[in-house]
Amino acid sequence: MNINQAIPFGRYFEDFSEGAFYEHAICKTITESDNNLFCLITMNHHPAHINHEYAQQSQHGRVLVVGTLVFSLVVGLTVADISGHAIANLEYESVNHMAPVYIGDTINAQTKIIEIRHSNSRGDRGVIYVETSAYNQKKELVLIFRRRFLVKKQNT
Repeated sequence: MNINQAIPFGRYFEDFSEGAFYEHAICKTITESDNNLFCLITMNHHPAHINHEYAQQSQHGRVLVVGTLVFSLVVGLTVADISGHAIANLEYESVNHMAPVYIGDTINAQTKIIEIRHSNSRGDRGVIYVETSAYNQKKELVLIFRRRFLVKKQNT
């Protein structure tokens, strides 16, 4: 059996409908290595993210995962279900960190389709507007954001 036939990767414009809701099956536990590598790559050396002694003295009492890592991870968790056929991400808006994320937290996400519309400039694509919410293993909301992306139409 061809895996691509069994599990579709992404959706085409015609596959979306306003109000549809996707529980993303993939989730990820954030490790200390994930956090440290992301800090190194992005040059974010704030001690709240990399220094256990400093973090113990902070209001949270432990190392915080970098918020942009959480955001990037959650976008990635949605790709297989939502933007696997995307041409481009057009806009991210209203990125809200609702609660801290700690090393060892497991993050999962769900996405609601807010709006779909045909492209104004090209007939072979459309714009999808979504809201994604992310939760930790305790089902606490940790992140919510909206984005628009350009996606191919299947039959053009």
